[in-house]
Amino acid sequence: MERISIIRKKIINSFTITLIAASIVLYMLILNYSYGSRTIEKMIDEVQGKDLFTYFFQTSNHFYFAEENNPFSAMHLTDLFFSLAANVKPTDARSYLINQIPGLADYDTEILVAGEGTNITNLPVEPHLTETEQKNESPVAEEKVKTTSDTAPPAAKKTYTLAESDIFIYQSHNRESFLPFLKGTNDPDKASSSDQRANVVKIGSLLAEQLIANGLKVYHDTTDVNKKLVERNMNYYHSYDISGEIVKAASAQNTKMQYFIDVHRDAARKKLTTKVINGKSYARLYFIIGKENKDYQKNLEFTKKINSALEEKYPGLSRGVLGKSRLEGNGVYNQNISDKAILVELGGVDNTMDELNRTIKALADAYTAAYNHSIAVNKQ
Repeated sequence: MERISIIRKKIINSFTITLIAASIVLYMLILNYSYGSRTIEKMIDEVQGKDLFTYFFQTSNHFYFAEENNPFSAMHLTDLFFSLAANVKPTDARSYLINQIPGLADYDTEILVAGEGTNITNLPVEPHLTETEQKNESPVAEEKVKTTSDTAPPAAKKTYTLAESDIFIYQSHNRESFLPFLKGTNDPDKASSSDQRANVVKIGSLLAEQLIANGLKVYHDTTDVNKKLVERNMNYYHSYDISGEIVKAASAQNTKMQYFIDVHRDAARKKLTTKVINGKSYARLYFIIGKENKDYQKNLEFTKKINSALEEKYPGLSRGVLGKSRLEGNGVYNQNISDKAILVELGGVDNTMDELNRTIKALADAYTAAYNHSIAVNKQ
């Protein structure tokens, strides 16, 4: 009698599942619905391999069958299909709101490696500039950008051509600037300038000089990505399309080059982006991994090595390693060009040149260690 009850239950489940699946497929065909790889990954993430094995074992051995442990029961599959249809997850309250409230998707960022103080309340937010904001910029404070600093890295004694280089540095959001170098504004939303003495191009240049001083061969690209966006009448979201063209062209000219660094700065304020270590003030940094890149785990592995080297010598300097999907930004960040491609957000709008220079030195040393380890492994 119990066996009959189990079989009856399975027939009802199968009928229910088939009906739900047919309804969802019809719904998707009518609306011409499509899903990104990250969306599908999130929806099937709950189905664990051990549960799948257990289910197949149970279906062949009915005495071991327990409906509540069945990962493909009507209830489980109803949740899965409901997620497919509505793009929400019944067991995750955030999913009911995340696609309905503008900006809330920014807080779906995944903390892959947590840095000191990093949590869901202070995650970085991808900038979304309007067409007007793309064209506007703040004037530079000449007396600030001309000031030299004792903390500056040594000027590179040698420069390298693209063909000679092993490392390529560029800036997808090249006009991200720092308030201490701008005139007449304390508004982080106005920390934008095409002057390469005041924006992240300067940071890219200083990082290149420090890496060269460490014995590495580096080429620094200074393309004004934002200018190209305006010329092509493209919105800010397409910054990575332009920078993607740049890194692909570089890779085509130097097919041996595998190391790419995209330099950004955070929009957060000084309290969050500054760390005092051994009595000296540093600009904090963090790394972004694009989880839409199918090989992102390899990029993550290399980034973790840099982050670990930083934390070992400068505890608290890194805010961690964060993973972003297409929901939260570009989702790839040109990291599909190589498994040694990284994106670093170095400092925030309020950080000074002294703070930035100290961090550039720390980052360059950590990167050099990870680079040398990678080269040594490849030679084995």
